[in-house]
Amino acid sequence: MSRSIFIQSGEWVIISKLKFRIKNKYLNSLLFRIILIVLAAGMIPCVLFRVGILAVYEKRAVELKTADIQNQCTILCNQLSNANYLSNPNNETIDAELTQLSNVYSGRVMIINQDLKILHDTYDLDEGKTIVSESVVTCFGGQSANQYDAKNKYIEVTMPITAPESDKVTGVMLVSVSTDMIEDTIILMHSRGNIILAILACVMIVLAVLIGWVVVRPLKRITNSIEAVTEGYDVEELHENTYTETESMSDEFNKMMSRLKVLDDSRQEFVSNVSHELKTPLTSMKVLADSLLAQEGAPVEMYREFMGDITHEIDRENDIITDLLSLVKMDRASQDINVKSVQINEMLELILKRLKPIAEVKNVEIIYESFREVTAEVDEVKLTLAISNLVENAIKYNHPQGWVRVSLNADYKFFYVEVKDSGIGMPESDLDHIFERFYRVDKSHSREIGGTGLGLAITRSAIVMHRGSIKVESKENVGTTFTVRIPLNYVV
Repeated sequence: MSRSIFIQSGEWVIISKLKFRIKNKYLNSLLFRIILIVLAAGMIPCVLFRVGILAVYEKRAVELKTADIQNQCTILCNQLSNANYLSNPNNETIDAELTQLSNVYSGRVMIINQDLKILHDTYDLDEGKTIVSESVVTCFGGQSANQYDAKNKYIEVTMPITAPESDKVTGVMLVSVSTDMIEDTIILMHSRGNIILAILACVMIVLAVLIGWVVVRPLKRITNSIEAVTEGYDVEELHENTYTETESMSDEFNKMMSRLKVLDDSRQEFVSNVSHELKTPLTSMKVLADSLLAQEGAPVEMYREFMGDITHEIDRENDIITDLLSLVKMDRASQDINVKSVQINEMLELILKRLKPIAEVKNVEIIYESFREVTAEVDEVKLTLAISNLVENAIKYNHPQGWVRVSLNADYKFFYVEVKDSGIGMPESDLDHIFERFYRVDKSHSREIGGTGLGLAITRSAIVMHRGSIKVESKENVGTTFTVRIPLNYVV
């Protein structure tokens, strides 16, 4: 059966925020980004490839067609030269070949003489007219020329006509050929490319969703586990080792759950202990009061004795409540700490002076040793309470004619307070638990001496609040030594 976990409001908010962050950040934005990345990784290269293929095809098709036209022009120019066509343009054979060239390439062929007059035009539009063109003038210099006009979709080739048995240019052949076929092929390739891209886009979207689902699925399981915690149920350990990130998240989640369980057990034990500690004095007072009420005409001495016992139990109840309030204040952490520069030597002297009457009653000697003057940034009230608890315990749990030695020392970074006694000591098995709330080494003996079982818990909280540490060494019937280490400068 699942066990309900007690979660305070602060931890509930933390878990809820963690759940919200994972659910929204990963399940939504991560999935969306994966789809975008897969689409971009798949589609952008395809689009660039299509654009590049079309550009390369157009360039290559124009080059091939231009080269083919130039070859045909070279052959015809040789025929024109051999037939002396520029001097005698009435050559039906040559005219037929020029017309055939025009029909084959769906173009226009013009023969131009040295005077820049058009001797023959396959379109029969400009014969006898003068043409002034840069490519024609360049060609009369002995250089053939060609150009591709992508906007108007045509190729223009000019080829020089030389005199027989001479390199002298006597005329120019100008051929203009339409590139509509190339353009139609490009349009066809473009449309088919769009269809292929659309199919690829659909495939990429499906693939991206599948990849995203595979990636997000472990995160979804982590979210479900967090949702179970927010509902107040215990969950088994989470093991999502699909990726390094999910493995790290699982480890942190398991650590959080372990911590919550420890806190839950600690709170339940604490509530149980508080209930028991508060109920015990009330039970004693009720028994005493019932005993008085049951005895009619009880003597005054009995009333005095019973009322004294009742007063003692009330004082004990008040001590427990006071210590509980002190502990709660400590648990509220360092925002309430009042740090100032304090002369530690003077503070210890005042503590020992106040506890000296208690030591005299127990016939215990207090020894104070100071190895140097120490000034540190501390909360004097809280630290005084912590050291007082240590010294008072050393007095209470001591033997008659015993001693308590308090020493103060420091280095460049910390100061050290050691409280050593010749008391009854503690078993080694109890040393790991003495700072727990309401823990007592010898409950029957501790009850006789008094105390609430909260003193060392308060002490530890106050020292930790100062970013310090406390350790204990003890042997039964030999004595106990507490060593406190606190930074000279308070670190926020």
